[in-house]
Amino acid sequence: MQKALLAVDRFSTFIGKAFAWTVVGLTALISWEVFSRYALNKPHAWVLDAQIMLYGTLFMMAGAYTLSKNGHVRGDVLYGFFRPRTQAAIDLVLYLVFFLPGIVALTWAGWTFAQEALAIREQTFNADPIPVYPFKFVIPVAGAVLLLQGIVEIVRCWVCLRDGEWPSREQDVEEVDVDKLKEMVHVKDEDLMVPAPPELPPAQRQEGA
Repeated sequence: MQKALLAVDRFSTFIGKAFAWTVVGLTALISWEVFSRYALNKPHAWVLDAQIMLYGTLFMMAGAYTLSKNGHVRGDVLYGFFRPRTQAAIDLVLYLVFFLPGIVALTWAGWTFAQEALAIREQTFNADPIPVYPFKFVIPVAGAVLLLQGIVEIVRCWVCLRDGEWPSREQDVEEVDVDKLKEMVHVKDEDLMVPAPPELPPAQRQEGA
């Protein structure tokens, strides 16, 4: 089972990293439009719509990748203090009550929207229209991939409830590798601890009170 869970993690990671290249296209498109608008005095009405579509594609297709790395924002003020089994029970309830219905609805409705857009060859409404229906198909695809990863997370909750600890998941690069940084600067955890202030003599404690 663990191999199957990690295989889905790798698939979500591949999808996320593949669509991350849209950032390069988005950067090039915006840079070219700024040059064309201000240097050549030739703005293009369709560029703004294309930017929105590229960013929307990046945002939606990164959902499963982020979920596979447990990177979505959560209100863990109290969650982090719970035992793994308690965390798994909370996550399982939230996945079943909120996640599954929402993602299934997103995928189903997205497929309907995409078919309708393809049927009428939907375009943008500006002076230079561009097709919208290819972007509409991103919605059900992103929903399906996110649903697959969500099922994996539900299985992880069940495994944690059974074993008392979270199963491992696919790791990825971090923005800052704290442990590696400590090794490079030769710093230990003990060096980062703030020493407790020395206790005052009884006479001084009474004067301070």
